[in-house]
Amino acid sequence: MAPAKIAAVVSEESLNRITLTSDAVKRLAIETAKIETRSLPRFRPYGAECTLPGGALLIVPAPVAGTVRTPAGRGAFPQPGAWVAINEPLFELLPLLSPERAVLTPAERVQMAQTRNTIAQSRIDADGLVRQAEVQVDAAKIALARAERLEKDKVGTVRAVDDAQAQLSLAQKGLEAAQARKTLLDEASLEGAEAGSLAPLAITAPMAGQIRTTHVGPGEVVSAGNPLFEILNDKVLWLKVPVYAGDLPTLDTSAPIAVTDLAARYSADHLIAKPIQSPPTATPLASAVDLYYEVANPEGALRPGQRLTAQLPVKGATDQATVPWSAVIIDIYGGQWIYERLDEHHFVRRRVEVAWVKDGLAILTRGPAPGTTVVTAGAAEISGAEFGFAK
Repeated sequence: MAPAKIAAVVSEESLNRITLTSDAVKRLAIETAKIETRSLPRFRPYGAECTLPGGALLIVPAPVAGTVRTPAGRGAFPQPGAWVAINEPLFELLPLLSPERAVLTPAERVQMAQTRNTIAQSRIDADGLVRQAEVQVDAAKIALARAERLEKDKVGTVRAVDDAQAQLSLAQKGLEAAQARKTLLDEASLEGAEAGSLAPLAITAPMAGQIRTTHVGPGEVVSAGNPLFEILNDKVLWLKVPVYAGDLPTLDTSAPIAVTDLAARYSADHLIAKPIQSPPTATPLASAVDLYYEVANPEGALRPGQRLTAQLPVKGATDQATVPWSAVIIDIYGGQWIYERLDEHHFVRRRVEVAWVKDGLAILTRGPAPGTTVVTAGAAEISGAEFGFAK
């Protein structure tokens, strides 16, 4: 006896055959095109990981010892996940003794003595950095004047002038940073603490972004240098793409890449990532080298650590079967289909696999043969008629 009995074997083609009347074809305004073979660049999928660029994550420490509290005018204590603007007040730090705290505990007195020493040493260091930066600026001005004089006398080069100008700009930036540090330390002076005249020190967001975590709570006493919170800006992310070292010579690493989800499902608006210069990294055990790309993330759709599929271009072109992307229908299970037009009134649904989408064309790795006539406008309406949800 047979292990199974089937009343009638139905092929996929007969199951998916649709017949439309002349009026229905006219009302749906169906348009068609043929599957064509085109010479197109090739792509190869690789796994990718979203990472934060350098400087996108900052840890903000306490400049002096004190007590943390919520700033006046802020409704609640900053919580992880909150979005903040640049220079937005997040915390207030009461440096040990303030009008709100007129009596010091023995432990706080020790902290005050340590803080005085720390601030005094920091002031000396900051003053030395300012003087050093001023000397560097003066030296850079002299070097620039010399380079300009030599270039004017036809002895030097324009490149030497540009290099001298760049060195002067760097020295000036260093001087500005040193002066800003010295100003901050001067404002954090503990003079008058014994009289209870210290004002709260505002701790603001150093950049616009999202609070990743907070290390303190309201009323907590912290020492100088202890981390207060972490802030990140993920509007731009890096993609780290490990590539087998043997594949590297065959890839065009200077071209932008398409980025899809882990299932490599393409859409007409898939993300584009651009190659960037980055320190060389590799994984010896996997015989892989890392390529880095930059992708815009203005809506926060991508997250650091998220896994994606990167479609890296392969050198050289090859013949590929293509169909307009508007002809492809995707079902609820992610299956990809097109409707082949057999004649004026008969259509049949065919399964396809889209490798990637470029300039409105879907490149097929599986599907009907080139020359097949498919529906490019009205495919969704035919699908509605087939499955019974059309009007």
